[in-house]
Amino acid sequence: MPQLDTSTWFITILATIITLFILFQLKISKHIYYSSPETKSMKSLKYSTPWETKWTKIYSPLSLPLQ
Repeated sequence: MPQLDTSTWFITILATIITLFILFQLKISKHIYYSSPETKSMKSLKYSTPWETKWTKIYSPLSLPLQ
């Protein structure tokens, strides 16, 4: 039974790690990072909805008086 030749494993693993490192660096370098983030003004916008002017109440059947 022939023996497994492991002499090239070190070079193969090292080349794979270096390639993955370079690929990840290229992937990360394409992201845009803002140097100084500024806070946005959080003004609450008032939306006019038709139910704001009405007073409504939902009655649960259990809360109604017994008859």
